[in-house]
Amino acid sequence: MTFSNRPSLPFKSGFLAIAAIVLLSLAAPASAEMIKAEGWKSHASKHGYKTLVKRLDAAAKANKMGVVTRASATVGAKMVLKKDIPGNMVVGLYHPRFAVPMLEASIPAGIEAPIRIYLTENSDGTATLSYKMPSFVFAPYMAEGGDKLKSIASELDAIFEAIATATTSP
Repeated sequence: MTFSNRPSLPFKSGFLAIAAIVLLSLAAPASAEMIKAEGWKSHASKHGYKTLVKRLDAAAKANKMGVVTRASATVGAKMVLKKDIPGNMVVGLYHPRFAVPMLEASIPAGIEAPIRIYLTENSDGTATLSYKMPSFVFAPYMAEGGDKLKSIASELDAIFEAIATATTSP
């Protein structure tokens, strides 16, 4: 299988390109501005998209969360389709200090980790950070996960809010 005029891409690059195309096809209009849906929080910023990406990395590190995944429809569109689209990236954050007790509380909840943050470039050149609150993400597993999972989700809600605020602040 090839994705360009090159004979083939290594598996990892090919997988990332396919993931980016899937994200591109699922993405909302390129200028999503603010997401208004149940369980979501959106933070507008005065920062440009590339700056917001760098600030997210710093805020995640400052809050002791690892960047576990990163997928960009913008990068995929440019690499595979040779098309420029506004900035669009999904970044998965998590840390083993949450993974182990989460799995002890509910094995099925493991599908939700890492928890994703969505960065979108706006039509005015600024960017927005959006995410589903961890308590919303883990809600379907609360009956099984009980107080332990509820406590983890609550702690993650506060951490994700701190990351979002630090990332988007002036």
